[in-house]
Amino acid sequence: MTAADLALGARLAARGRRRSYERGSALCVEGDVSDRVFVLESGLVKACCSSVHGQEIVLGICGPGDVIGELATLDGAPRSASTIALTGVQAVVVPAVEVHAALSDPAVVRQMLEVVVARLRDADRKRIEFASLDTVGRVAMRTLELADRFGRRTDAGVMVDLPISQEELASWCGASREATVKALRTLRELGYVRTGRGSLLVLDPEALRRRAAV
Repeated sequence: MTAADLALGARLAARGRRRSYERGSALCVEGDVSDRVFVLESGLVKACCSSVHGQEIVLGICGPGDVIGELATLDGAPRSASTIALTGVQAVVVPAVEVHAALSDPAVVRQMLEVVVARLRDADRKRIEFASLDTVGRVAMRTLELADRFGRRTDAGVMVDLPISQEELASWCGASREATVKALRTLRELGYVRTGRGSLLVLDPEALRRRAAV
């Protein structure tokens, strides 16, 4: 998440209404009309879509401060992904008409452009990851992403409360569940992480970062 995300989210949130979502509920659904934007205030959500065979593909995990659905709202195209609450979520829902009104301010336009550019760069980075990293490297990268965004520092390392299942982590890494479990075991044996039920402790962030380097 960038400073532009936070600035844009603050601008848009002033034009919306706060709403709560229970774990497992959908904020938006793939294929739906894009008539609103969500600014997350608390909780975690997953962005996902369906493959041609109906398999769920996890695209990412979003949390407080993230803006969801802004791109589809701009061009009016159907939503390209669903957003599902992984925990209880509180978000500000901003109607598309309010988003368009906000864009009359040049500062908001600049923030929106910065967010779009960041999204494109992130997409390029992920394509490079999938082309150059093995499964262990991709699992290391996703683990770092969770630790950097949602982890909390302890005396032993960075603790991450895993909001997703092994199947969802595997999908996010573009690997099978079996390969992902094996990759986590490798990272444990290297002393980089320690896994527990619903949690993961990053013991050596720098070593993990080197293993995830593209």
